[in-house]
Amino acid sequence: MRKKTLSIIIPMYNEEESLPFLYNRLTGLADNIKDYDIEFLFVNDGSKDNSLEIVKQLHKVDKRVCYLNLSRNFGKEVAMGAAFDYVTGDAVAIIDADLQDPPELIIEMLKYYEEGYDDVYAKRRSRDGESWLKKFTSKAFYKVLQAVSRVPIQKDTGDFRLLSRRAIEALKAFPEKQRYTKGMFSLIGFKKKEILFDRDPRVAGTTKWNYFKLIDLAIDGIVSFTIAPLRIATFLGLFTGIGAFAYMIFIFVRTLIQGVDVPGYASTICILLFVSCVQLISLGIIGEYLGRIFIEVKGRPLYFVEEYCGKSAIDSSVDSDSDIAISTAK
Repeated sequence: MRKKTLSIIIPMYNEEESLPFLYNRLTGLADNIKDYDIEFLFVNDGSKDNSLEIVKQLHKVDKRVCYLNLSRNFGKEVAMGAAFDYVTGDAVAIIDADLQDPPELIIEMLKYYEEGYDDVYAKRRSRDGESWLKKFTSKAFYKVLQAVSRVPIQKDTGDFRLLSRRAIEALKAFPEKQRYTKGMFSLIGFKKKEILFDRDPRVAGTTKWNYFKLIDLAIDGIVSFTIAPLRIATFLGLFTGIGAFAYMIFIFVRTLIQGVDVPGYASTICILLFVSCVQLISLGIIGEYLGRIFIEVKGRPLYFVEEYCGKSAIDSSVDSDSDIAISTAK
């Protein structure tokens, strides 16, 4: 019987400082996994440093190292989607290049995979090296997302996990361009197992995420998995309308009893500003959903590949060692 293959996906963007440390940890991990063939699939998401060149040098001395070079920076979510199309493993692990997630935990994940679990995910027990603001906003975001989404979203859980082949095939079926992969992991269902771990600080370099990117990702997560903001806008408009109607009756009755009351400019301005604010917020929420519809209906490819080196048979024109191919997602 053929040995099963364990593929490890590593999305990377300007991680040249971390890659030597990561490769040493990955090779040490592979030495302790005897029952699987190993594939390391590095996905270069438009890095501007020497990340790709380092991976190419590693490939020359270690054929387990494969790489997928995207034509530009598409973002981590799309990079993972591209990896799902090309990865060959029976079991597939996802890990960041900064070594905040310990690769050695994959051995424990494999044990649960062998027991029949399709999604073995690592939940963060602690998060060293992160500011209190990032921890607070992350906790608040997950609370909001869990409250408004009908899909049970895993709290304090990132992309570090091990997936079965059928879970990967399910993820490949998602066609959307605005992706929130953490929610997709929950949406596909299947048997899931949680593992707790303590997250380490980055081994080198600096994070490529800033608060603007995190806010954008949070909006994608909420808008992609619930229409609750639209309903909130509807109810807010309804309550505002009821309040305005009640106030109108009050003014009408008071005028009949007390006569015309000239003062009231300040209260009128306050009401106008409040109603205008509600309208603008509602239009903004509608715009978020409309913008995503606009992006989806154009049907543009999810990504483009400039160069691929690996074992995948997704594109027959790609040589397993060095050919360059242009490809799009399915």
